[in-house]
Amino acid sequence: MQRVMAGEQEFLSTEIVNRGIEALGPDAGSMTFSVRVRRRLPDFLQSVKLKYVKLGYHYLINHGIYLATLPALVVLFGAEVGSLGREEIWDKIWNVTALYDLATVLAFFGVLVFTISVYFMSRPRPIYLLDFACYKPDDELKVSKHQFIELARSSGKFDESGIEFQEKILRSSGIGDETYIPKALMAGEKCSTMKEGRAEASMMIFGALDELFEKTRLRPKDIGVLVVNCSIFNPTPSLSAMVINHYKMRGNILSFNLGGMGCSAGIIALDLARDMLQANPNNYAVVVSTEMVGYNWYPGKDRSMLIPNCFFRMGCSAVLLSNRRRDFARAKYRLEHIVRTHKGADDRSFRSVYQEEDDQRCKGLRISKDIVEIGAEAIKTNITTLGPLVLPFSEQLLFFTTLLRKYLFGGGSGTKSQSSKPYIPDYKLAFEHFCMHAASKVVLDELQRNLELSEKNMEPSRMTLERFGNVSSSSIWYELAYLEANERVRRGDRIWQLAYGSGFKCNSAVWKSMRRVRKPLRNPWL
Repeated sequence: MQRVMAGEQEFLSTEIVNRGIEALGPDAGSMTFSVRVRRRLPDFLQSVKLKYVKLGYHYLINHGIYLATLPALVVLFGAEVGSLGREEIWDKIWNVTALYDLATVLAFFGVLVFTISVYFMSRPRPIYLLDFACYKPDDELKVSKHQFIELARSSGKFDESGIEFQEKILRSSGIGDETYIPKALMAGEKCSTMKEGRAEASMMIFGALDELFEKTRLRPKDIGVLVVNCSIFNPTPSLSAMVINHYKMRGNILSFNLGGMGCSAGIIALDLARDMLQANPNNYAVVVSTEMVGYNWYPGKDRSMLIPNCFFRMGCSAVLLSNRRRDFARAKYRLEHIVRTHKGADDRSFRSVYQEEDDQRCKGLRISKDIVEIGAEAIKTNITTLGPLVLPFSEQLLFFTTLLRKYLFGGGSGTKSQSSKPYIPDYKLAFEHFCMHAASKVVLDELQRNLELSEKNMEPSRMTLERFGNVSSSSIWYELAYLEANERVRRGDRIWQLAYGSGFKCNSAVWKSMRRVRKPLRNPWL
């Protein structure tokens, strides 16, 4: 029991809060203080498991076998040819070919051409991102933190303690005064209805897609694959069917609708679109990521279910992908890697974000008090698997050597000497830009501390949280839009998108910039 308590203490941090001068009671007129105990994100890079590193290297070997063998062949061929003079090379070629008749030589070249053709045809097609759009709602839907609290108070659905709790959460949330909520929520109407859900979905999804088609000058009928993800609102017919009906898309389109997959679903939808493009050459795919705020509004008194009300805001992204080689010249980015992690086999992880009814039969999302610790485990697993795919060889060597030394020679003792700690890889050497899901200020603070990122690295995530709030699975695209609006993306830059959400899941996508991205004409940050 003492060992468990000692382990729990590692995840707790304390803070002394000045509560001002006491007005009443025996201590009136004196300063009062309170001690606040919080759970924090553990140092997950100090407890990395070797099996996830092995998984990352397994991915690397599977995808990099040609890169490993080709240099060796070039070196051997160069050493052989380099030892010969020009006349000796021609004599060898003449003597070798003289031994064979014309039919044999032609057959050899035929086999060579066939082998090269099979190699190039069997290689995974590159997946290009041509452009994307992020929906910016009208200013009439904009709400400040003060207005949000007043709306909650005037609705009559929350008692004073619930109002104070939401106000306290908002103060430390990192959310600013220009986020967006649905009109039905502002009017105090019942918003968790199918009618209001469809109205909110139509406004955001069609707004993002209209902008995307305008940017790319593509017709909706050109799209061969459509993937829509929305966690909470899943009507029949589906949201993907609603898009097809609105834009009158072609009858043989491959459409998918992902539901209930949380804030990391944007990268899951991206992975599905990639697989569909690999199986269907010369095609375009559109990935739409969104969430319905009004439909998920919780009107009850359970504090663990009030938290989503404070963080989630309106947002939607639409991304256009292509596997056409001729789109190389117009593409913004090329997809390099996707790494997915799912912790759903663990009961605590599975129930960490759970949709259910409270005691008064009010539906909402219950957020576990262990959500930070559970999220840290998923993030740790994901970035450890990703490391061998993206880190420079020097960082991989240092990281793997110290990890292996700890694994073989003991990291099980209670003492934490400096020499026994694993080497923390510098992910800033692998990526120029970071798009971390803007869930909350606490999570972003701990990610920055654990990965040793700078304020500039975290700026897109923090600015997205402040300006738009937690826009669920589309947040990583608002962050990339921020980078483009500030003209920070240059040719060859690598972008890391990291998203995490219910399940519990954590997913990473890595992009490489194909060109310098100029400030776009349409962007939610302009």
